[in-house]
Amino acid sequence: MAKFEKVPKILQSPWTVTVGKIVLTAAVLFISFWVGFFAYLFTTAAGVHPAIAYLSMAVLPALLLPLIWSRRRMRVLAGWGIFAGVFVIALGINLGWNAYDDSITVNTTPNINVYEYLPFKEDSKIVRLEKEASLRFREIDDLPVLDGAAAVFPVYSAFVNAVYPDCKATELYEGAFRYNNTVGGYKLLAERETDIFFGAYPSEEQIAYAEEQGTHFVYTPIGADAFVFFVHKDNPIDSLTSEQIRKIYSGEITNWKEVGGKNEKIAAFQRNAGSGSQSMLIRFMGDTPIMDPPTELVNDLMSGIVERVSQYRSTTAAIGFSYRYYMEGIIQNPDIKLIAVDGIAPTVENIASGSYPITGPLYAVTYKEQKNPNVQKLLAWICSAEGQKIITRTGYAGLYPSEYTPCSTRLPD
Repeated sequence: MAKFEKVPKILQSPWTVTVGKIVLTAAVLFISFWVGFFAYLFTTAAGVHPAIAYLSMAVLPALLLPLIWSRRRMRVLAGWGIFAGVFVIALGINLGWNAYDDSITVNTTPNINVYEYLPFKEDSKIVRLEKEASLRFREIDDLPVLDGAAAVFPVYSAFVNAVYPDCKATELYEGAFRYNNTVGGYKLLAERETDIFFGAYPSEEQIAYAEEQGTHFVYTPIGADAFVFFVHKDNPIDSLTSEQIRKIYSGEITNWKEVGGKNEKIAAFQRNAGSGSQSMLIRFMGDTPIMDPPTELVNDLMSGIVERVSQYRSTTAAIGFSYRYYMEGIIQNPDIKLIAVDGIAPTVENIASGSYPITGPLYAVTYKEQKNPNVQKLLAWICSAEGQKIITRTGYAGLYPSEYTPCSTRLPD
């Protein structure tokens, strides 16, 4: 008791004790805010619902505030028990929701396993010619540096296998053989870091960036593919008109019942800007404005919290788009189906004949300033019977018969 009496009276007053509790409470809340903030970063990166992060923000207050403001042990224990119960229930709900979310999600972003399609590998899935190609590059000097989109990787990997030497320079990422997909690939081509890009026609922004670099793209059609729209297999819709699709992606049609389907709100998913399929959607829509796509907040720890286009969810209310070969040759998901457009199914035969209404060329894109003579040699070989055999056996429509002139090149429109 004597020791307690040595404490200054001002510190013993109820007012001082209350102020002290307020200060401690403020400190706890301040620290809790930053704990919750960093928990949000890591939980979203791990795919955990943000609600768990918000609850983590309440951990310190739930544990410490009862101690600060109450001297009754039972009240403190009761407060801790209530918080623990709420946290466990929330965690259970989150795990259940994630399990459901995974069950309805179909990954339609480029996820090709390139190592299944490498050249010079016995177990590779690429197409091989029965005999040696008429064009063979024996020296590693002046080998055209190839790059391309995910859906075209099996094609240009087969070109490397047929025409290039088996050496260090033709191993993936080591020199003349690369894979950077559409966004990165067109950037490197514009900067003249590569010689040929295989894929769909670039976006206006990609063309503008190339011109800023003093590079002018040249396009050689080497095949054709269908731009397709797909829905869940349980969606009763099997066909839409071009006009209906444009109205869906402009936001004019918002419910499937308006086109003969169920009474469900349409979820029209899109791809990231600059991707080959998103650029194709823009061209398909023409002058019809595209509505803002569904988005979600994503944290990748590199760029922080960003808003991105949501991935396709395989519910009966959703619709997505891509290219036929990518969906049927690579994705091969049994839970989705390609729909006919204007009553025409996106088959290889309908693509080759031009009857499917949204058929686009598969391009080998180089640039006007190109000085490597082997580039034109390779392009001519790709348009030959040997190169076309690889393209058609991979799963694309070839140049014959089609509306595209073999080996013709053109500058941007």
